[in-house]
Parts: sequence; structure tokens; C-alpha cells
Amino acid sequence: MKADIHPDYNETTVNCASCGAVYHTRSTRQNMTVGICAACHPFFTGQQKFVDTAGRIEKFTRRYGTSVGNSTAR
Repeated sequence: MKADIHPDYNETTVNCASCGAVYHTRSTRQNMTVGICAACHPFFTGQQKFVDTAGRIEKFTRRYGTSVGNSTAR
């Protein structure tokens, strides 16, 4: 292998925004935040949660803002 071509591989923490779980792992990135993790994801927990569609739209609007103009297909 060539020397000095690989990125730094350091210990980091991964925080879940939904349940607050903290995981310690190694990565090239530092202090990551994920939206959902294995501790609170319905597939892994076996529980179905009601997803608030209006809340998801509001979250998207807050994150990316409103559209600049209406584009109509002609």
C-alpha cells in the first residue's frame, strides 16, 4: 500500500436525534448526528409508530425553505 494516501480514521460519537442514543465508533468524520437509529427504528424495535405527515412537511420547509417561484410545465 502507498503511504500517506488514506484519510485519518479516528474515534467518533454518533448521536441519534430521535431517542438520544449515543454510539462510539471509528470513522473519517467527527461527531455525527443521525435522524433515527437501531434503538428507535420500527424495523428493529418491532413497534409501528404513527408518522406525522404534516410535521414532516413542516420540517422539510424549515430545513430547505419555501420555493422561489412556481414552475409550470408547458
